Amino acid sequence: MDKQRILVVDDDEINRVILMEIFQEDGLDEYELLEAGNGREAVEQIEKNQDIVLILLDVVMPIMDGFKVLEYMQEHGLLEAIPVILITGESIEDSEGRAYDFGVADVIHKPFFTHIVRRRSRNIIELYQNKHNMERRLREQEIAIRAQEKEIRETNEFMVDALSTVVESRNAETGDHTKRIKYYTRIMANHLMKHFPKYGLTPATVDAISRASVMHDIGKIGISDTILLKPGRLTNEEFEIMKTHTTIGCDILEKFYKDRTSEFYRFCYEICRHHHERWDGRGYPDHLAGDDIPVSAQIVAVADVYDALVSPRVYKSSFSEEKAFEMIMNGECGQFAPDILECFRLAREDFHHIMEMLGAS
Repeated sequence: MDKQRILVVDDDEINRVILMEIFQEDGLDEYELLEAGNGREAVEQIEKNQDIVLILLDVVMPIMDGFKVLEYMQEHGLLEAIPVILITGESIEDSEGRAYDFGVADVIHKPFFTHIVRRRSRNIIELYQNKHNMERRLREQEIAIRAQEKEIRETNEFMVDALSTVVESRNAETGDHTKRIKYYTRIMANHLMKHFPKYGLTPATVDAISRASVMHDIGKIGISDTILLKPGRLTNEEFEIMKTHTTIGCDILEKFYKDRTSEFYRFCYEICRHHHERWDGRGYPDHLAGDDIPVSAQIVAVADVYDALVSPRVYKSSFSEEKAFEMIMNGECGQFAPDILECFRLAREDFHHIMEMLGAS
């Protein structure tokens, strides 16, 4: 294993010998001692050697002085990694203040006492190594935590997708409905983030909303087959029962989702309960209107209506993409927020690509 290195920088050879002997006499043979007679040589040593754990740096030197070396180290981000003890003469005015402004570990004035240099050097090396070890452990812990979070997220996403697939499996007509909703939602949310910053969406919230969108119809798991699979239009009474899928889904979320404080849970709940609300208050279940409707639910509402229009059902044929677009923009499927409709307009071409890729069934 390569030895760690201590660099002694002083234009006075006698001073360099004295400083180097301090570590040799102290029995610190685990360190390799390097020397430089001026600042330029010091920089060359720093560039060539990766394992320097301490620099003893004189201030007044020819060619390049100690402060120029500190400037070089500062520019290259080295002062945080390599501790520097500045060796200065008492006649150098303000040198100590300037040195600490650079962030040196310590300042020792000439003439120096060898036992003081020895003790301070040992303490500083130990302090910095402990600091680096702690930073390394923190980085390792952060990597481990991120890996765990990724695993948990992937597991949660798998469970969410699996649960939504269970709902879809009860109705063969829906096909890849939730998958398309997820894509539509992500596209519209990205447009909302880009063109309407007032909503405060970020890449993270866009991702969370799109993942949560697959939960919009989870409550249908509590609707009887006689209504859910009825080969025709529902009666008024049956439709009232079908509308309860919004609140049934929220009940399921409340019972089985442990972390109700998470943003992802909030989006799931908002989308599940409010994706049938309308801008004019004529939706259900709570008859919310305007900005009282969570923006996550507003996005999914348009995506859900669009997919229902372009998909065939036992009680209707599918509409063309152009007709479906016109119906939504003209308010034939309920009123939607102007900002959301603008995002829908911007997403039109991307929706077409998704239909070509996944189709409607």
